[in-house]
Amino acid sequence: MAATFSVRSLPRAHFQHQTRSNSQKSARVQPAIGSSHFIVSSAQRLKCTRLSRSGAKSHICRSTRAEQGRDLSPSRDVSPNRNVKTEATAREVEPTAPEVTTAMGPDVTSFQRVQILSEALPYIQKFRGRTVVVKYGGAAMKDPTLKEQVVRDVVLLSCLGIRPILVHGGGPEINSWLTKLGIEPNFKNGLRVTDAATMEVVEMVLVGKVNKSIVSLINQAGGKAVGLCGKDGDLIRARQMTAGDLGFVGDVTGINTDILVGMVQDGIIPVIASVAADSDGQALNINADLVAGEIAAGMDAEKLILMTDVPGVLLDKDDLSTIISHSTISQMREYKQDGTLVGGMIPKVECCVRSLAQGVSATHIIDGRTPHSLLMEILTADGCGTMIVG
Repeated sequence: MAATFSVRSLPRAHFQHQTRSNSQKSARVQPAIGSSHFIVSSAQRLKCTRLSRSGAKSHICRSTRAEQGRDLSPSRDVSPNRNVKTEATAREVEPTAPEVTTAMGPDVTSFQRVQILSEALPYIQKFRGRTVVVKYGGAAMKDPTLKEQVVRDVVLLSCLGIRPILVHGGGPEINSWLTKLGIEPNFKNGLRVTDAATMEVVEMVLVGKVNKSIVSLINQAGGKAVGLCGKDGDLIRARQMTAGDLGFVGDVTGINTDILVGMVQDGIIPVIASVAADSDGQALNINADLVAGEIAAGMDAEKLILMTDVPGVLLDKDDLSTIISHSTISQMREYKQDGTLVGGMIPKVECCVRSLAQGVSATHIIDGRTPHSLLMEILTADGCGTMIVG
């Protein structure tokens, strides 16, 4: 029996200037199965406040994305063939479900669990066979419980016929090793300053340690993963950035998708470290968000999802209730100009904008600290975090 998962629905913050057309390619699908809702305690609901650009607060409408005129029909018909057991046989072999921390509480019945799975059907049908690029990083890589949940969620998506590609950084791990070696980590505008000594550590940690660790975890969870970096198969073509005096930091000039297309078609989950080389063979450290965005564009991905350590893009970085649920490229450019975007959020938003301009349907910045946030974003109407579209 496949591992059981559960997701909780989070209300979206909505802003008057944020609208979305039915004709948009990235529209979500409203489940057409009953009117039941996910069961969550009121204390666990994400409370958001609408904040106007002038700073005045007002109460928000807690309508979901599905209530905003989204496309109500899946993009394709999928009728999966399933091996059906008799009721008696199923009961005899049914294993005990693993204990998983969820927002649903201990009194959820088996019927309610399968009802939640049933409500995910339209999303499975819509995204089956489509590529989803996930940038994996932050606390979700450090906390063992979160790491296990993310890996299981990625394997689950693969089992459902969705084609995940994982791109990872490894900032905390790199910082730890730099400190051990007496090298002080240095950042400018959210990007790591990388001298020759730092570059050696970055390549050693990302390619040799972090990448193979993730591959091993995915394979242990029942998936099929292959670890890569930009040097493998000429996957990532890069050049050294000249602006900003960042050292051996690279910019992506091209993606060779041939190797990735074959893998995802065979059900393999590529796990990619954000290290590449220039035309002279010099190793370059590339921001993992940027690599994920370029791979998403090259693979004509349905979604680019960046996992980070904040709920999403905030109008006030010190107030979690000011999360921007839905935005557009033009609005994000305004937020950058007026100083709303600061620090590490700037390169994240820039890579979202860049990938959207190259044809990615939708981009998302989600909180990797929230259990199963990846499944919530892909398989529910409400999603989580900040969604940015063209």
